[in-house]
Amino acid sequence: MANARSEILSRIREALKVVAPKPHFKSEPHGNSAAQNAKPWLPDGGATMTARLDLLTENLAKLKANLIRVPDATAAQQALQSIAQAKHWKKVAYHSHPLVAPAVEALLCEKWEVTSSFDKQKLEACDAGVTSCEAIVAQLGSILVSSVSSGGRSLSILPHVHVVIATVDQVTADLEGCFSDMLARHGQKLPSMLSFITGPSRTGDIERILVLGAHGPKELYVILVG
Repeated sequence: MANARSEILSRIREALKVVAPKPHFKSEPHGNSAAQNAKPWLPDGGATMTARLDLLTENLAKLKANLIRVPDATAAQQALQSIAQAKHWKKVAYHSHPLVAPAVEALLCEKWEVTSSFDKQKLEACDAGVTSCEAIVAQLGSILVSSVSSGGRSLSILPHVHVVIATVDQVTADLEGCFSDMLARHGQKLPSMLSFITGPSRTGDIERILVLGAHGPKELYVILVG
């Protein structure tokens, strides 16, 4: 058994000496060395911010998420008020963040600022959870949240609706840029929880019928400032 284990590990070490080509984007020319050796499975992320925002808008629509573009924090506050009134929210949970707190404080419904304490029943009883995020990936329409940026591990999961308030400069083209920003921001002290949110919670397990809200929020709103 020991000899077999040593042989397997030896083969792994030898294989790791050969640098694998990075997965490339579909738009890259076939003459690219990586394109000759790797399947073009990654979608484009957009070379400019305008292209990224267009792609993000398209991807969020496909994922049945709601994107609301606003010019400034005041407009973000008004957008959140409009959603709350239309949905008849009675209780909203949120965390203290420069983008989030001012927008939530103006709401007329009951508000609960989530701190380090955890109360499952209280969170599940909230109509919505409002958070910030670490980054938004245009390439996939995914939102990266963390225990630092989203008020712990449960605020973005347990309420029936999740609202993310972010700025345009948090939109990255692809996953590589997203993780680069994370490392630049946190260094080696990464948050204890990182999670990608790609549209509302969904499942198709039962007779392949898509059901939203099966394992988390049924609705996802992104209020993008800038």
